[in-house]
Amino acid sequence: MDDWRSYDRTAETYERVHAPRFAEPARDLATLAGVAAGSSVLDVGTGTGVAAKVAQELGAQTVVGVDPSEGMLDVARSARPGIEFLAAEAIDLPFPDGRFDVVLGNFVLAHFAKVETALFDIIRVTKPGGVIGFTTWTDGRDAFTDAWLELVSTVVPDDLLAPTLDKVIPNHERYTRRAAVEETLLDAGLRHVRTEPAQYEWRYDRDEFVDGLTVWATGRFVREMLGEDGWASFLERVRATFAERFPDPLHDRRDVLLATGTKE
Repeated sequence: MDDWRSYDRTAETYERVHAPRFAEPARDLATLAGVAAGSSVLDVGTGTGVAAKVAQELGAQTVVGVDPSEGMLDVARSARPGIEFLAAEAIDLPFPDGRFDVVLGNFVLAHFAKVETALFDIIRVTKPGGVIGFTTWTDGRDAFTDAWLELVSTVVPDDLLAPTLDKVIPNHERYTRRAAVEETLLDAGLRHVRTEPAQYEWRYDRDEFVDGLTVWATGRFVREMLGEDGWASFLERVRATFAERFPDPLHDRRDVLLATGTKE
C-alpha cells in the first residue's frame, strides 16, 4: 500500500527500534490475560508479531497474528517463522465464532475508527469464557515529544496536522483515560473488566530514538508532505536538535494501561 497512513515502509524500523521494547508490555498483558500452555491466541494489529511471539513463548498451542499492513506482515513472517500471520482488519476477522481462548491488542485500541464494530468482531471470535486484552498509552507529552512537535510545527501547520492525525488515530486522547477504557470494554458486553497501570523505562541511542519517531503517524505524514529530499533535510535538523538538547543515550519513561475483560 503506497499510502502514508500505512506502516508498510516503516516496518523494518518498527521491528528494529520498537519491537524489542514493546515485547515487555505485551508479555505483561498476555500474562494478565491468562495466556498459558495449550491456549489459542489471536493478536489483533500484530504489527511485526510482537505479542504473537510472546504468546508462543508462554506456551500457547495456536497463535495467529493479523494486521492490515502487508509490510509489517512481511517483517513478522521473516522475524518470527512458525507463527501464522494474515492480512485482516479487526472489523472483519476471517475466523469462525468462538475460535480463540485469548485475543490480544498491543497498542491498537486507539487506532480503531469504529471501536464498537471492531470489538463486536473480536468478541465474536473469542470463546465463551475467553479473555480479551489491550494495552493503551496513558502518558502525556514529555521533553522528547515537545522537541519533536516543535520541529514538526516548523514544516507542517498545526491546523493541518492535528485533524489529519485525528483521522488516523481517532481515539488516542480518549484511551489515555482509564475510565474510558473500562467503559468501552463494559459497553461492549465484557465482564470482569480489569485494568492495571504500568510504567516502563526504555533506553535508546539518540539516533535510534529519532529513527523510532519516523514510524509513527506524525513522522509518516511529515514525510509525505515534504517529499524524500525535504524529509532527509528535516531529519538532519531533528538529529542536530536532539544532539543539542539531550544526552546520549536517552531514557524514555512511558505509562501504559493493561486492560482485560471476559466474554460471557
